[in-house]
Amino acid sequence: MQRFAGTPQGHNGDVKAVTWHGTRDVRVEEVPDPTIMHPSDAIVKVTSTGICGSDLHLYEVMGPFMDTGDILGHEAMGIVVETGSQTGSLMPGDRVVVPFNICCGTCFMCAQGLQSQCETTQVRHEGKGAALFGYTRLYGSVPGGQAEYLRVPQAHYGPIVVPPGAPDDRYIYLSDVLPTAWQAVAYADLPPEATVLVLGLGPVGDMCARVALHRGAKLVIGVDPVPERCQRAYARGVTVLDDDSHESVVSFVLDATHGRGADCVIDAVGMEAHGSPVVWAAQKATRVLPDALTAKLMQTVGVDRLAAFMIAIDAVRRGGTISLTGVYGGMADPLPMMVLFDKQIQLRMGQANVRRWTDDIIPLLTGADPLGVDDFASHRLPLSQAPEAYAKFQEKRDGYIKVLLQP
Repeated sequence: MQRFAGTPQGHNGDVKAVTWHGTRDVRVEEVPDPTIMHPSDAIVKVTSTGICGSDLHLYEVMGPFMDTGDILGHEAMGIVVETGSQTGSLMPGDRVVVPFNICCGTCFMCAQGLQSQCETTQVRHEGKGAALFGYTRLYGSVPGGQAEYLRVPQAHYGPIVVPPGAPDDRYIYLSDVLPTAWQAVAYADLPPEATVLVLGLGPVGDMCARVALHRGAKLVIGVDPVPERCQRAYARGVTVLDDDSHESVVSFVLDATHGRGADCVIDAVGMEAHGSPVVWAAQKATRVLPDALTAKLMQTVGVDRLAAFMIAIDAVRRGGTISLTGVYGGMADPLPMMVLFDKQIQLRMGQANVRRWTDDIIPLLTGADPLGVDDFASHRLPLSQAPEAYAKFQEKRDGYIKVLLQP
């Protein structure tokens, strides 16, 4: 076991972390110091950690799968301070970005570039794929990265070593936002001079639009009702629409494509979609039920809001592609299977396979900044302000679009 010179052993016994205590109730409190549990573990002193749109699912509707005191966060980077005996070339002192999915790099799935399905860390008793940092017991209840220190399993493969010197903003998004957006665009299978519709201009949707333009799309239409989000995307060359009603979006896209529809649609909204009051009421109703019953209902009954997905189906051209990157958390019923079949729509989706894409992305971060990562964060706050940041991000107010917390 190796430790970074100058780092006090034990870090004084307790560290600060963002913990879950119920719906819309996150707190910063002291938690036990993370320690090496397996030879392939490493301990990272976190220097920056992001609040992701997916974290809002835990904040709002995924409580039945959470336990009081769970440490949140799956976007983190920092300095390695300790390594187990089987962490390969990773060394104390290395500056690393930590991908949100935990994977081994050697199993069948990892060899296929499907690290989000890693067979070594699959949460089989829940029927789920690879374990994730800070994301419910469905994905292993692994303590997350919104903390001063983070234990990183499978550290021989997962952490991405980045150069010293550059600000964290240049690399932090390799943990989730960049590979998630890159995969969404890759799955969209852009034809030459494509017209791409991006539904939702939160952090991932915004980056999807940037990546699509970088990869040759002729027209990228971004849809979001939040003015600040539209302004950010417009400044990057995106054609924006702030009316996210079904009729308005589909009409706008058809007009822009001479009635054909978009070549590709990226749904970067998922179950946070506006426009489904009945389903929203069903989601709220689950909060008054016992957790065990609520969890079962969420996994077997249609409590997802499909407004964005329904727009995607109607706005994509025949033979086009829908790429789902927004997270859906429950069952969805009904789906217009006849329309999907008749239009010959190609449908791709899934958690980002972070390590599958990092070699493609890193060259864009080492010189110029074509994707605009240096000023991508809207707010940089100390870890202690996490509760306020969660509330403002969830309510989409005060320009809170992408928050970086700095322990």
